[in-house]
Amino acid sequence: MQSWRASLLWFDPEADGPRPHFESDGLLVTAADAAGVQRVVAVGAYDTLRPRYSDVAVHDRRGRLIAPGFIDLHIHYPQTDVIGSPADGLLPWLERYTFPQEARFADPGHAASVARFFFDELLRHGVTTVLAFGTSHPGSVDALLGEAQARGLRCIAGKSLQDRHSPDGVRDETEASLRDTEALIARWHGRDRLGYAITPRFAPSCSDAQLHGAGALAARYSDVWIQSHVAENLDELRWVRALYPQDRSYLAVYERFGLLRRRAVYAHGIYLDDADRALLARTGAAVAVSPTSNLFLGSGFFDYAAAREAGVTLGLASDVGGGMSFSPFATMRAAYTVGRASVRGDGAAKRGVSLAATDLWWQHTAGAARALGLAWVVGSLAPGSEADFVVLDPAATPLLARRTAQAASFEEWLFALILLADDRAVTEVVVAGAPASHAFTEATPDLHGGRAR
Repeated sequence: MQSWRASLLWFDPEADGPRPHFESDGLLVTAADAAGVQRVVAVGAYDTLRPRYSDVAVHDRRGRLIAPGFIDLHIHYPQTDVIGSPADGLLPWLERYTFPQEARFADPGHAASVARFFFDELLRHGVTTVLAFGTSHPGSVDALLGEAQARGLRCIAGKSLQDRHSPDGVRDETEASLRDTEALIARWHGRDRLGYAITPRFAPSCSDAQLHGAGALAARYSDVWIQSHVAENLDELRWVRALYPQDRSYLAVYERFGLLRRRAVYAHGIYLDDADRALLARTGAAVAVSPTSNLFLGSGFFDYAAAREAGVTLGLASDVGGGMSFSPFATMRAAYTVGRASVRGDGAAKRGVSLAATDLWWQHTAGAARALGLAWVVGSLAPGSEADFVVLDPAATPLLARRTAQAASFEEWLFALILLADDRAVTEVVVAGAPASHAFTEATPDLHGGRAR
């Protein structure tokens, strides 16, 4: 049994919106269950809990904030080396940068090297759970999930399905791609803290036969996840209309193939209509809001007000490498900006909203866990949940220290942390009750696949 004393932020895992709890002087107590999994056994005021756990040593972190580990609801690990690449928009960016980089993942050594760096970077920023894309190469998933397993991380990932409209090197073959997917499910799903996600890259990249096969696998393995993209970009939307004239909408394509259900997460969702939002709410499929990517690629602004009025489940995501940062703080800042916008991106009006700090934080922790169907597992620090958390320094930089010291309320204090913090504020990351494992790479791969000197 272990305990930590600090300011504490945790959430009600049952809530369908932010229901935060805060203690300025709190105690977090964890212990291993019968299976050896470290879980939260108590969280609350220090003065109340300490007498009950007086024999447990305390890690004193007063002056710091302990909060749930962040969850990234949509990220492309093969695009780690694409981040920061300029382009005119989504489709040109994919063609010029993304597909050439992803072709390199045919090499298992390259995939393993990127996977190590990827998790180092996530942990440096306090991210402890991810839903991630691999490439079309099965070995890319083996490398990622193998690295996550070695570190004790919770990671859900899948091989990208893309048997058309993709260049040589990343395009797969329909039947082989489905066999590979099923083999990866058998190899990884439910092993330790790992899960598998059936992963059509996006509807234009998949033939009807491949989408039909993906839907059949989703029906056969009802506890695996599904991940893809929807309604991200206007050019993409026009392309989908041309490819699928019989379907009412982009989202309806996935519905026709049996790919909308709980544990299905669709990135972006900017250009959804009311019928689409009702469909998401009815099926339990979720949206991974990806604001830094949408801003970088000029895709548009997610409509928070309409999504929430319809009861759409959602959470926050970096969408690296379209996203500009691995940092949850950068993502939350962008989400606030996107929420305030009063147009969607195609000139259509949307209602601007000012998202509260606790709401933004919830979207990147307990809200994202709810979108994954893991509400009682991660993201909340509620008793019974797994002990994944971050320790944050609200005085990590001079400006951050100055601003947080003057906050008049917890909400204002947390908002300042979101707006001004970065990875320097992340002082510790605890995964399943233990300090996060880092395996920093000795060198960075150069552009030609060698080692930087």
